[in-house]
Amino acid sequence: MIFGVCGALAEYFNMDPTLVRILFVIGFFLGLIGLLFYLILAIVIPSR
Repeated sequence: MIFGVCGALAEYFNMDPTLVRILFVIGFFLGLIGLLFYLILAIVIPSR
């Protein structure tokens, strides 16, 4: 919820934002890939 990455991805793919956040948390615990992916997307996704 810091950069709005999960909300933007959920809106783009027409999904529930909570599901996207859960996937990022699972990715975070599976080798920090979720955190790395989140930071990359925070830089790439334009803010409104």
